Amino acid sequence: MKMKKILYILSLTTFIGVFSSCSNDDDFTESIFDTTVPVVDATKATYKFDQWLYDNFMVPYNTDIQYRFDLSASDMNFQLTPAEYGRSQLLAHFIKHLFYDVYTKYAGDEFMKTYGPRIFHFIGSSGYSPTTGTEVLGYASGGVKITLFNINKMKPYTPGVTYSSDDLLVLNEKYFHTMHHEFSHILHQTKSYPITFGQVTSGSYDPINWQERDSVESHQLGYVTHYASSATYEDFVETLSCIITDTDYRWMMRLINAASMGVRQGDKESMLELIDSLDIDVDLAGAHWNDFTLYEESKYNDLTDEYDPTNRYVLDVHRLLGDKTTHLHQVINKDQDAYVDEFKYKELRKFTSFKDDFLPWVKISSEDNVAGFNAMMKKIDIATEWYTDKWGLYAFTLRREVSDRQNKINDFLKDEVTIYDLQ
Repeated sequence: MKMKKILYILSLTTFIGVFSSCSNDDDFTESIFDTTVPVVDATKATYKFDQWLYDNFMVPYNTDIQYRFDLSASDMNFQLTPAEYGRSQLLAHFIKHLFYDVYTKYAGDEFMKTYGPRIFHFIGSSGYSPTTGTEVLGYASGGVKITLFNINKMKPYTPGVTYSSDDLLVLNEKYFHTMHHEFSHILHQTKSYPITFGQVTSGSYDPINWQERDSVESHQLGYVTHYASSATYEDFVETLSCIITDTDYRWMMRLINAASMGVRQGDKESMLELIDSLDIDVDLAGAHWNDFTLYEESKYNDLTDEYDPTNRYVLDVHRLLGDKTTHLHQVINKDQDAYVDEFKYKELRKFTSFKDDFLPWVKISSEDNVAGFNAMMKKIDIATEWYTDKWGLYAFTLRREVSDRQNKINDFLKDEVTIYDLQ
């Protein structure tokens, strides 16, 4: 999600206009341009979709949805492919319903007209950073353009299609988290965020090797994601985007990771207040919040031929290890002890209630290594207060609105979405 700058060049014709004269006797004639040509070309095979885009984005917001592949507008560091036509249409519908309409509802009709992105650029394939090797989900350019990658991995539209919770998870992680992230960049480039935000965890930002941190380390340092630990401005927008788009389960992992080594005085109460603000029901029967396991992690020592404690607890480690999930899950279920590469994970404790079992177990300490949740909470407070003070927006309210719309997404697909074939 790297940022780019666009150099705006004032054309020579602007200066020519300064020296031209105008008198009261001048008669205005018809335009020298052909005004009979329609804005949308009816001869194109994509005419119907283009007209829909014009009516729903260009007219109300002066926003251009660039779904056709344009090499000159793409990042030449990547090998890219065009976005598929049907998926581009579906994503455009989602952007209007789950992004533009949400901000317009709570910030007023003029907000997105004034501050909304002027261009959305769709790319079909993934982009990978040539320096870090990490996947680039999107980026903002010049405060006006948002580029989204990997459109062709989105679940396609077919008549009667339904989106499951897993489909919505992908939608959030691949596209909407990125959109809110990049839009928050646009907003803070317009009105700066407080410098106190970056001072909370000023000593642990790592712009070079952030990708080597896993989620557990990042959360215990006070970051909502490992990418947030790359720079202050990325931390700021990640904080807002995670509030708006992240699932209850992601917040569970984040908070438990941040608190598992201990918390400061008053943090347990703050955690419950945050959970309430996120509109999460931790008492829901059968929820992950009331059925999880922490594991102790140790790392192999070549010199001693033993495993040394890393002083980390890991939540449901079998969920964190990608392609080794199945094997590790079987091992843990069998003998509660697992080896993966140079690490060893041993069951520490099972928890059956977040409020009644986990929170009483968490220790209270003033040591520096337990400041993760405290730092995370401070930054959440700073970011959400800025959001409200500068823009009149409430991040937690946007979260509830987005969640409600996503819960009804299949009704939206059935009643509001039309996918046009090429003519």
